[in-house]
Amino acid sequence: MAPVATAQVKKFNYEVRDSQGKIQKGSIEAPSEAAVAGRLKEMGLAAVSINEVNTGGLNADIHIPGITDRIKLKDVAILSRQLATMISAGLSLLRALSILAEQTENQALAKIVHEVRSDVESGSSFSAALGKHPRAFPPLMVNMVRAGEVGGFLDRVLLSVAENFESEVALRGKVKSAMTYPVVVFVIAILAVTGMLLFIVPVFATMFSDLGGELPFLTQILVVMSDGLRVGIIPFIVLIAIGVWLYRKNRYKEGFREKVEPFYLKVPVFGGLTQKIAVARFTRNLAAMLRSGVPILQALDIVGEASGNIVIERAAKAVRESVRTGNSLAKPLAEHPVFPPMVVQMMAVGEDTGALDDMLDKIADFYDQEVEATTEALTSLIEPIMIAVLGGIVGFMVIGLYMPIFGVFDLIQ
Repeated sequence: MAPVATAQVKKFNYEVRDSQGKIQKGSIEAPSEAAVAGRLKEMGLAAVSINEVNTGGLNADIHIPGITDRIKLKDVAILSRQLATMISAGLSLLRALSILAEQTENQALAKIVHEVRSDVESGSSFSAALGKHPRAFPPLMVNMVRAGEVGGFLDRVLLSVAENFESEVALRGKVKSAMTYPVVVFVIAILAVTGMLLFIVPVFATMFSDLGGELPFLTQILVVMSDGLRVGIIPFIVLIAIGVWLYRKNRYKEGFREKVEPFYLKVPVFGGLTQKIAVARFTRNLAAMLRSGVPILQALDIVGEASGNIVIERAAKAVRESVRTGNSLAKPLAEHPVFPPMVVQMMAVGEDTGALDDMLDKIADFYDQEVEATTEALTSLIEPIMIAVLGGIVGFMVIGLYMPIFGVFDLIQ
């Protein structure tokens, strides 16, 4: 008996019309065009066009571990908003997950959504299915979804998750854009100095040595630096690589965090920026969880871990123990210097008026603006400093190289 041939799975781009008459686009893998049409029909979508995608040769998908399979917070925010929109429009959770599994652009996230759909279809709760993928869905999202499932307002919770993550992405984007120019200038300066020391200084040193003259003191310094760099550049690169590897391996270990993360808050200039980012993240996440109905003790555990700094995490644990014993939320925060007095006072007012989540949102918005203003001020301050430093380094090297040239003619005579 001949073996049964297995149908080759192909990729198709499709254009469909949903129940509200809106056009949607996406891609799907299936054995044939007819299979695609059948699956779209099962999802309640009317196919407008289905086209096979040529995935061979240069158009084939390239998979690079750690890069192509990376799931960003922005991807999760978009997924949450799309899911909230579909559920509020009346689509069932399974159908919404099926649509998103097919049209999500990030293939790694699309695969996980497909697995979540399978778990939900098998009888698992949505939050439990999300919890199986901690690298894609943060605990913050999982617990908010669980509260939304229990309270029957999943669409509102998902919308809150999307808004929260979008604010976090915007905050990160502001910091990155402000720091891009100084970092680029710094890298260019390092490369320029390294190139001159490795390739230009040795040529000048050899030329002057052949002429038999004595090098000026400034030029001798450059020659010593060049010789040292040529000997030590490989060990230096190896040490940097080992340092990066050790940091990535240990950065989530508590002992390492206790030594390093408090230092982040004490670094001149940048320490204040780190503190503002952590406070903004803490208050925004806590507001979102309280508004979604997550119990406050559980919310404090999660937002402390999500703050990104062990100092904030310890403060959250202290507040949790205070609340457990029946005390206020704001009082223990006053004992932790990482929280400015304004934050403590605004939270106390929020507790007294019963509008703690709204007050936390206002605090987060205030510190978002503070972060933006601080990064702009840092950029304005760093730019001229970097230009002056870069000019000074290059000028020092040029002078050191050209000083012996003035004595070349005397040596030749």
